[in-house]
Amino acid sequence: MAKKKQELTSEELLAEALVREEDWPYKVPGNWVWTRLGSNVTITTGKKDANYGTANGKYMFFTCAAEPIRCNGFSFDGESILLAGNGANVGLALYYEGKFEAYQRTYVIQKKKSLLLKYVYYHFKSFWKEYNADKQYGSATNYIKLGNFQEYPIPLPPLAEQQRIVDRIESLFDKLDQAKELIQEALDSFESRKAAILHQAFTGELTKKWRKVNGVGMESWSVKPLSELCTSFQYGTSKKSLTSGKVVVIRMGNLQQGEIRWNNLAYTDDEEDIEKYLLKKGDVLFNRTNSPELVGKTSVYRGEFPAIFAGYLIRLKNNDMLNGYYLNYMMNSQRAKIYCNSVKTDGVNQSNINAKKIAAFEIPHCSIPEQQEIVRILDDLFAKEQNAKDLIDLIDQIEAMKKTILGKAFRGELGTNEAGEESVLTLLKNLFSQKEGK
Repeated sequence: MAKKKQELTSEELLAEALVREEDWPYKVPGNWVWTRLGSNVTITTGKKDANYGTANGKYMFFTCAAEPIRCNGFSFDGESILLAGNGANVGLALYYEGKFEAYQRTYVIQKKKSLLLKYVYYHFKSFWKEYNADKQYGSATNYIKLGNFQEYPIPLPPLAEQQRIVDRIESLFDKLDQAKELIQEALDSFESRKAAILHQAFTGELTKKWRKVNGVGMESWSVKPLSELCTSFQYGTSKKSLTSGKVVVIRMGNLQQGEIRWNNLAYTDDEEDIEKYLLKKGDVLFNRTNSPELVGKTSVYRGEFPAIFAGYLIRLKNNDMLNGYYLNYMMNSQRAKIYCNSVKTDGVNQSNINAKKIAAFEIPHCSIPEQQEIVRILDDLFAKEQNAKDLIDLIDQIEAMKKTILGKAFRGELGTNEAGEESVLTLLKNLFSQKEGK
């Protein structure tokens, strides 16, 4: 029969905490070790009966959503890492210090003496997603089990080096964030101009000359619900994607600024799914489930690569009275954003807009030739805003630089490690010896 934790000797506790050298994910400096997270932190879950709060609540209330809300009571106190255990943001880590409440399936990680919690937090941001990619449970909604955290391997340097690594990461990140803020300001300026142009497009202003040349009046315009302009509102596949395969599976993260970003791709070999969900050029994809600020984002498929679409997306299949590219511009307008915000259903983890609500959305409608002219004008105008795409690429580059910094940090390659510093193994031996002596 296996011994209980309290019956283990200090040597047995140490052996259980350490990752055998032959199982190390990669080599680390000589005064570091690889250890299992569960032996170095306390891990608990939020409360099933946690008290929902109000906007004026005194304490933060963390759920599996990207943003916390507030409440009037707390169960946790002190420095903590909170990690979403299920839902659209599964695996998302937040660092917080103070009194707070957490809902079930939100994991709360608090420190012991052998490490700095911020060090663990940054390691999560770098390695957790990759480590946990094939260890989640569930089909439509993934979730994480406590064992995933207990066994999570983490490279452990001496405490002083952990602090130096955190300091260096935060110094470098601060410089990158300042650059990102300037880029975002320029991008926001573009978005404001874009919103104004789209308003002109869908009030007939952009095609005033075209109508005059073609003898068409504004009486040709009307307002119609999408239920009259689309043949179907199809939910995507709920099957698990692959890291490689025949056909791309477009997920909600690939929908950016009205276009599909072909990075961080997933794939499928499922012939049934390929036949059922294969996209056609001009199909519009709507993100039905996401955080409150992102739900409803929409992009058009331009046929770059064979692709199907995942379950958090809905294909809006237009009929012969509606141009798909016109629809995509419409769904990225302020009118659509206001509508989506008014009909979304907010849950603990995320917001949702179902197909029935999308079908009820009423849009300005004109003839197909005028829709095509609107698309042509908008394509020309936004093509001249190439710098906006460049700005998005720069933001992506900054995020890539952060990943590189984190990768180097946890390999001892940031130039902060002092080889002569006493090994962290000594610290761990002393800690486990103190436990045995109690």
